[in-house]
Amino acid sequence: KACALNHLDLWVRRGLPGIEFQFPHILGNDVSGVVKEVGEGVANVTLGDRVLVSPGVSCMHCEQCLSGHDNLCRFYHIVGYARPGGYAEYLNVPSVNVLPIPGDLSFVDAAAIPLVFLTAWHMLVTRARLKPGETVLVHAAGSGVGSAAIQIGKLLNARVLATASTEEKLAKAKDLGADEVINYVEQDFAAEARRLTGKRGVDVVVEHTGVSTWEKSVLSLSTNGRLVTCGATTGYKANMDLRHLFARHLNVLGSYMGAKHELLEVLKFFASGQLRAVVDRSMPLTEAAAAHRALEDRNQFGKVVLIP
Repeated sequence: KACALNHLDLWVRRGLPGIEFQFPHILGNDVSGVVKEVGEGVANVTLGDRVLVSPGVSCMHCEQCLSGHDNLCRFYHIVGYARPGGYAEYLNVPSVNVLPIPGDLSFVDAAAIPLVFLTAWHMLVTRARLKPGETVLVHAAGSGVGSAAIQIGKLLNARVLATASTEEKLAKAKDLGADEVINYVEQDFAAEARRLTGKRGVDVVVEHTGVSTWEKSVLSLSTNGRLVTCGATTGYKANMDLRHLFARHLNVLGSYMGAKHELLEVLKFFASGQLRAVVDRSMPLTEAAAAHRALEDRNQFGKVVLIP
C-alpha cells in the first residue's frame, strides 16, 4: 500500500563499497500494506490484516536474536537493502517482521514510521540513555531520523535543540516540540549549543550526518556528554581531536537500527497519539525518481512516501 523513502535507499542506488547487489535491485525499507498470503504454519497474521513491516531481518536463532538484540545478529540485513524491498506491489517477508498498524493510522503514515522511529528510539533510549531534564542536540530536523528524534526527546522530557537549514524547517521543528532551533547555515551550531546551555554544552548529540558536522558535534558536548551516531550521509571519514575524548570524559556511541521489541514499544505511542508520523508528501511509485531527487536536494521535511 505504501513505502517510505530513506537515505539508505539513496546509498543503495549509488552503490556502496564492499556491498554487491544483483540489479535490478528493489529498494524500499519502510513498508505498510495488507496481508494477501501467509505461509504454512504462520499464526501471528491473517489474510486482510493491516500491517507494517519491521525492516530488519535476522536469523532468529543465534545468541543475539534470542536475547532480544536481533539488530546485532551476524546475518542481520534490511528490507530493500540486501533483499527485495517495498518499491513493488507485493513484498515477501518473514512473519515475525509483520506488525499490526497501530490504531487507525493510514497506510501512508504507517509507512513513515518503522525505520526512522526505531533508529531514533534505539539511539536515544537504548544507547544514549537520555534522561528527563537533560539537553539533546538533534541534527537535520527535517530528516526522518531528525523529526523522530525531536519527538522522542520530548517524550522523554528532555530539552531538545534542533538544527535545520531553512526558517521553514526550523518552524516545523518547533511544531514537533523542539525547545530551541538553530539555523546551521547562518549560525555556528556548536557555539549556539554552548550559548543556549550557559556554556555547559549538551548532554547528548544525535549525529547522523557525518563528516560535515562531526567535529562541531564533539565541541557541542558537555563533560561526560554522549555522541550517538547512526549514519554518515555527508561522508564517513571524520576527524576528531582525541584530547577532547579523554580530557572531557566523552562517550562516542555507535547505533544501528534497533531490535524488534523496541519497535513494538515505540508503536504504542502512536496508538496513544504521543508520537506522530511526519510525512512531507506522498507520490505514486511511478514518480520514484522525482521522490529521490527531493531527498537528494533536501527539499522535504520528514518522509516522502510512494504508493504502488
